[in-house]
Parts: sequence; structure tokens; C-alpha cells
Amino acid sequence: MLLSELAPGARFRVQGVTIGREVGKRLADMGFNNGVEGEVVRRLFLSGPMQVRILGYNLLLRKSEAAAVEVQAETGQPSP
Repeated sequence: MLLSELAPGARFRVQGVTIGREVGKRLADMGFNNGVEGEVVRRLFLSGPMQVRILGYNLLLRKSEAAAVEVQAETGQPSP
């Protein structure tokens, strides 16, 4: 499953980043590494960015960047 497919409130565990070069390195530097858990906070209108909480901080990802992150959806309560 891709990060871009998740709805707000969904928790996930990163499985890998499928894009290389600068964007892939930047995503890895921001914490998108295998096994890291996160949560989708909100999605903006249409094809806009999505807000994700990972490693204790919030960031916005373009839809194309989120589509390059493979995740496993986690079940359970969203974090506060």
C-alpha cells in the first residue's frame, strides 16, 4: 500500500521508499526508513499535499512524494 492512499487518522509503518536520487534521500533523511511508524494527520483538497506525523514532528508531503513511500497500515487508536 502507498502512503498517498491512506485517509486522515490512519496509522502506518514504513516498508520502504521506491524513488531514488535526491527525493528518496531527502525522504530517508526525514525519517521514512523501514519500520518507522507514523500517522496521516490530514489531506488537503484535491491533489494537494498531505500532513504526516513521523518521529515526533509534522511535515507536508506532495502527493507524488507520498506515492513513493510503501507502507503497511496499522490498526488501533490514533495517537493524541
